[in-house]
Amino acid sequence: MTVARDPGGFPVTRTPAGVARSARGARDLATLDARISGCYACPRLVAWREEVARVKRASFRDQDYWGRPVPGLGPADARIAVVGLAPAAHGGNRTGRVFTGDRSGDWIFAALWRAGLASQPTSTHIGDGLELTGVRIAAAVRCAPPDNAPTPEERDTCSPWLARELALLPDLRVVVVLGGFGWTALWPVLAAAGYRLPRPRPAFGHGAEVELEGPRGRLTLLGSYHVSQQNTFTGRLTEPMLDAVLARATELAGRSTGE
Repeated sequence: MTVARDPGGFPVTRTPAGVARSARGARDLATLDARISGCYACPRLVAWREEVARVKRASFRDQDYWGRPVPGLGPADARIAVVGLAPAAHGGNRTGRVFTGDRSGDWIFAALWRAGLASQPTSTHIGDGLELTGVRIAAAVRCAPPDNAPTPEERDTCSPWLARELALLPDLRVVVVLGGFGWTALWPVLAAAGYRLPRPRPAFGHGAEVELEGPRGRLTLLGSYHVSQQNTFTGRLTEPMLDAVLARATELAGRSTGE
């Protein structure tokens, strides 16, 4: 059977049902990343990401935009996952790497570097030398959304990608969730994976910590305000606040392996 491919050579998925099938059949992260990159299941997001990539921001006019869904970043042996909202229109949608090339990325990668989880404190483009150790970064929605606001339907359509990504991290022990949108998106994913969820559902908050038991043992969720400019410019989220959450994540991940 011939598999349809987009102009970048990625296998194409066009429906929510196709997303579920394609994600479920990915046997490793490399395959999953390629399938995510060829997703066309949400017409509004496809139109927006491609329009942004065509028009471009003036300061990036000489650059070729990625203009596709943005896969995760980090090794398969990660014990920590960081889940954000969605790629930025002129960040990940431009560079093709999650959180790379925007102000939010400046914050999260600098914090990961301070925590000993990143090889350098900056992330400007693919090939800049950045490597992550012990952590995988992903987004709840893989396409840049208009006004940075995915719809619930788009969140749910994208959900199987996140579910499969977390399932392909066998050593995962901690998930750091950036913002309330990701917190909401994660619960159905964990329920479907067999984790026993508390009732009522714990509310999101900075520093929130929830322990879950599931088929692969204990998993701890940690909440952090998102690294959006709205939060960082106003001081709602400070570097010490973010560092404290990541320090707790590394402590828990190390404890789970006896380190």
